[in-house]
Amino acid sequence: MKLNVAVFYGGESVEHEVSIISAHQAMNALNPEKYNVLPIYISKDQKMYYSEQLRDMNFNKNLKAVVEQCPQITIVNVDNKIVIQPVKKRLFGKNILNTIDLAIPVMHGTNGEDGTIQGFLEMMRIPYAGCDVIAAGVGQDKVLQKNILHDNGLPITNWFWVYASEIDEHPEEVLRKAHKLIYPVILKPARTGSSVGISIAHNDEEYLACFEDARQYDEKIITEKVVKPMREINCSVLGTPDHIEASVLEEVNHNSDDELLDFEDKYMRKDNNTKQEAQGMASTARIVPAPISEEATKTIQAYAIETFRVLGASGVCRIDFLMDAETNTIYINEINTIPGSLAFYLWQETNKTFAELMDALVDIALEKERKRSHMTYSYETNLLESYTSNGAKGIKK
Repeated sequence: MKLNVAVFYGGESVEHEVSIISAHQAMNALNPEKYNVLPIYISKDQKMYYSEQLRDMNFNKNLKAVVEQCPQITIVNVDNKIVIQPVKKRLFGKNILNTIDLAIPVMHGTNGEDGTIQGFLEMMRIPYAGCDVIAAGVGQDKVLQKNILHDNGLPITNWFWVYASEIDEHPEEVLRKAHKLIYPVILKPARTGSSVGISIAHNDEEYLACFEDARQYDEKIITEKVVKPMREINCSVLGTPDHIEASVLEEVNHNSDDELLDFEDKYMRKDNNTKQEAQGMASTARIVPAPISEEATKTIQAYAIETFRVLGASGVCRIDFLMDAETNTIYINEINTIPGSLAFYLWQETNKTFAELMDALVDIALEKERKRSHMTYSYETNLLESYTSNGAKGIKK
């Protein structure tokens, strides 16, 4: 019997449109002989919509039409069945649109990749692919992430972070920290992705301007020492903390040593040879496999696996690295717990098709649910029987 696999995408994020592209790539890769694919679109105001029309990428290009023509839905647990229901009940016709056996979140950035959708799925008791709530949250918050990597002896660049309000209260102190790193430095919102709000500063004037840009997207701002000259190397990782495999590496192309790969470079490039439209993260100019030594390749793959493990990740992730082009020193940049295009292009080079990658994600989700079902989350007590409203007995201290 086929599994009903719900693919959640969209959400209130600066990466909303990227999520739509990634989700459609994933849905098209799910084997129709094994799965009934249920597209669940989450609008920018966090409402859920479901319709078979959502399988059509051209239909999704008009987001206004999507919310006007597709029924808004809610998801409920009825007698241990996960049911999709329309928000507006019908007098005639079906009020159960479908049921969900398993979910694959393909939501990038805040209010999705950061543990939000994972928490919803946990509450609904829906088996799902990818990181759990804690790993997703840590993966999105680069401050927490860097502290964990540092504490586990993994290499990261010199850095510091502050709350955005600190630049208003004592800017001199923040600038002193930047001076210790020595310009140029890179500023980032702690919890966004896709290069949004990220920029390089070469002096105090630029630093303050970059800070103002970054704080539009987050209240926590990271400042890092720029690696220059830099090579950007990425590795995808698949599995659970118990069993992890690393993909081949890619090198992302940069036109100059001091250039950031921006949103347009990542997602909106066209193939100049075939004139094809951009294909999400798969559009990024890259060299696969990365033209680096076998020793450096093995080192980066080992770092990627260890990063995945210490952050408690699962499913498919992409670990991004920075390499000093002169010294070949390697630094971990960040983990992407739901990478653009699910990093399928790296697994194709590892002789795993996109369909096989999606099969692996389903298997991982089912295995996680099997383990979860054997865990103890609560136990029976008589605490309420002994509680009295006129006393403090039974109150947690």
